[in-house]
Amino acid sequence: MKSIGRRLVSAWASLGPRYMPFADVATPDLPLTRLLRLSLFQVSVGMTLVLLVGTLNRVMIVELGVPATVVGVMIALPLLFAPFRALIGYKSDTHRCELGWRRVPFIWKGTLLQFGGFAIMPFALLVLAGKGQAEHAPIWIGHSSAALAFLLVGAGAHIVQTAGLALATDLTPPDSHPRVVGLMYVMLLVGMIASALIFGVALADFSAGRLVQVIQSAAVASIVLNAVAMWKQETRRPPRGAAAPAPDPTFRESWARFCKGEHAVRRLVIVGLGTMAFGMADVLLEPYGGQVLNWTVAATTKLTALLALGGLLGFALASHALGPRSNPYRLAHNGALIGLPAFALVIIAAPFGLDGAFLIGNFLIGFGAAIFGHATLTATMSLAPREQAGLALGAWGAVQATAAGLALAFSGTIRDLVNAGFGTTGEVWGMARAAGGYITVYVIEIILLLVTIAALYPLIRRTSRDGAGKTGPESGLSFGQGTRAISSTGR
Repeated sequence: MKSIGRRLVSAWASLGPRYMPFADVATPDLPLTRLLRLSLFQVSVGMTLVLLVGTLNRVMIVELGVPATVVGVMIALPLLFAPFRALIGYKSDTHRCELGWRRVPFIWKGTLLQFGGFAIMPFALLVLAGKGQAEHAPIWIGHSSAALAFLLVGAGAHIVQTAGLALATDLTPPDSHPRVVGLMYVMLLVGMIASALIFGVALADFSAGRLVQVIQSAAVASIVLNAVAMWKQETRRPPRGAAAPAPDPTFRESWARFCKGEHAVRRLVIVGLGTMAFGMADVLLEPYGGQVLNWTVAATTKLTALLALGGLLGFALASHALGPRSNPYRLAHNGALIGLPAFALVIIAAPFGLDGAFLIGNFLIGFGAAIFGHATLTATMSLAPREQAGLALGAWGAVQATAAGLALAFSGTIRDLVNAGFGTTGEVWGMARAAGGYITVYVIEIILLLVTIAALYPLIRRTSRDGAGKTGPESGLSFGQGTRAISSTGR
């Protein structure tokens, strides 16, 4: 009986690491509860992504009547800050603070930018749309104030995520970095799913007053979540006294060292291509459901949760598939392949009225994008020097977010140009003419996916010839990012 009891206890103890992939990340000095608390900054970033790319783009286009071109540009504005993520990461690597912190000051500054942008955003949107007493307000006031709000929110989210992920890698031993950063991105997707469901319920009965309440609640939530996340996390390193500190390498020197990594530049180019291929639909999926399939605000907002759920499952599959002897380029290739039928299902939903095909397509887009993002990020970061955690995180995020921003801006513009040329009234091929602009964008995304797949083949062959990629703990950092990106923002 004692032998049976010992076996039962041993089996029960093994359930944690086996079925909870991040249960073995915790250490006596860094318990799992502290890691989960730190990951709250990713929840706030996920909430920001859902609000900007999911909920507000639908509300602005359908309920407020803002042209899709303006919406695409507004949502892309936060990503103007994306190229500076590498610089932010470098600065947080070398920052010298009198309180002894490196990452916390950047997280706090980013939080304040998020809060400020959310505080003015709802009123700026109402002025932009010319609703109520703002009907006769000058056009430039609405456009400039909305642009400022989106820019502040986006800059804050980029700073918070870059410094927060760097702090997570600082707090854990090198062999735990892949699982720790993986946990952070799982929390990003959890935040996206939860906030999408909450926003959908809150905006079920849409009104201007309700929109103000929702966005301002997001402002308060972001500052609370980020403050709790960074509370007593970073160890203070007191100033070094009168002794002059050793000079840090310049940003140019650090960047040159990073680019010398194996296939570093090629990997970043592939990240940009794949991100654009998956990201152009982000600003159009919910308006497509509302304008072409006649779905409600609550129903289309839940599409973001479905997209994030697909990303969560894709990330789990990629985490399981990527091992010390695996080929990350082949996995990225498979993720891009999944995107092809995903966009095909979204396209055929319009002429045949197949709501189920649209839902499955949304799920597969998130699923394929997560696999692609995880694999390319693992390949990019596997050879990064450990002392360049912030720079490496920032470089990947800069390329990913910049490509996502261009995708958002191009998608809205292409949709408007096509609809202006062919009209939006009447039907063609059994579907509303308004679907023409959307479907054109989805076809372009399929073409970009094919280009991405072709660009991956040389890396797959070379890696297979030289041996499997190094993605184990000994490689330094190896982690995945959910959809948008997330861009993200990601989504």
